Amino acid sequence: MKVAVLGAGAFGTALAVALARAGAPVGLWARDPLQVADMRDRRENARRLPGVTLPPSIILSAQLDDMAEAPVVLLSMPMQQLSGFAETHPGALRGRQLVACAKGVDLRSGRGPMAILRAAFAGSHPAILTGPSFAADIARGLPTALTLACDDDRIGAALQDHLSTPVLRLYRTTDTAGAELGGALKNVIAIAAGVVIGAGLGDSARAALMTRGFAEMMRLATTLGAQPETLSGLSGFGDLVLTCTSEQSRNFRYGRALGAGEAFDPTVTVEGAATAKAVTALAVTHGIEMPIAAMVAALVDRRLTVGEAMATLMSRPLKKE
Repeated sequence: MKVAVLGAGAFGTALAVALARAGAPVGLWARDPLQVADMRDRRENARRLPGVTLPPSIILSAQLDDMAEAPVVLLSMPMQQLSGFAETHPGALRGRQLVACAKGVDLRSGRGPMAILRAAFAGSHPAILTGPSFAADIARGLPTALTLACDDDRIGAALQDHLSTPVLRLYRTTDTAGAELGGALKNVIAIAAGVVIGAGLGDSARAALMTRGFAEMMRLATTLGAQPETLSGLSGFGDLVLTCTSEQSRNFRYGRALGAGEAFDPTVTVEGAATAKAVTALAVTHGIEMPIAAMVAALVDRRLTVGEAMATLMSRPLKKE
C-alpha cells in the first residue's frame, strides 16, 4: 500500500481516487463500518462524492490496522477533529509520515494542524497539503495544483514525488506556517464573501471584501511567522479566489445563506465558522486588527445581524490603503 487516506469525506475520497488512478494501491479508512460496507458494494462514496467510481486498487476499511503498511498517511478529516484523533490513536500514526489535509485553526487550543501533530508526535516532521481545490474537480481528473509544505525540504521533496500525479501538480515549500494559515484564513473570508452576495451587495462589494480580507490574512499570518510570498501563492491568494467565487465552496454557500437569512444544512462541515472564532481570539492576543474576521465570528454566533455587521464595517475610520 503506497498511501493511506484516513477520512472518507469528499476530499479524502477524491485524493484516494486520484492517487489510485496513478497506478498504486491506496487505503481509504472511514470510521463508520456501514459507510465502508456501502462503498464496497457500490464502489462509490454515495454519501460524500456521488457519481465517482472508486478504482479497484483502493482498499476500503473501517479498521485502522488495515492501513498499517502504508508509510505515508494523509489525515483528511475536519480540523476540529484532528487533535482528538491524534490523541486517541497515537499507535496508528507514530512512525509514519503524516500529511495533514485539514484547513483551519483548532478552536480549543488555537493551534493549526502542524502544531497539533508536532505536539502529539515529538521529533516528527509532518507536512500539510493545501491550496485551491475542490474534491469534485480532483475526482474527475481535472488539472489541480496544490501546495505541499514540510519544514524538512528533503522529506518534502520525497512527498512531492510520491503524491504528484499527471493531473495533480504539487509545489513544495518549507513555510508550513504560511501554508496552513493561508488555508485556514481564506475560509473565514469566503464566509464573508458569501454574506456579501447573499445580502445582495454585489460583485464590486465582494471584490473589495476579498482585497481587504487578504490584507487581514497577511497581517496575522506574517505576525505568526509566515512568509509573505507563501500567502501570495496557491495556499493563500489562490485558495482565497477559488473559495470566494465558487458555488462549490461550502464556506461561501454558508455565508450566502447567512446573508440571505436562509437556513443552512447543519450536517455540512464549514471549517471557517469555528476558525473565525479562533482567529479572532488570536488577533486580540497579538493586537492585530481583523474586522472582517471579527464580523464573521459575530455573525456565526448571532451576536450581530447582517445589517449591523455591514454598518460596523462601513463606519470604520477612513485611512490609507
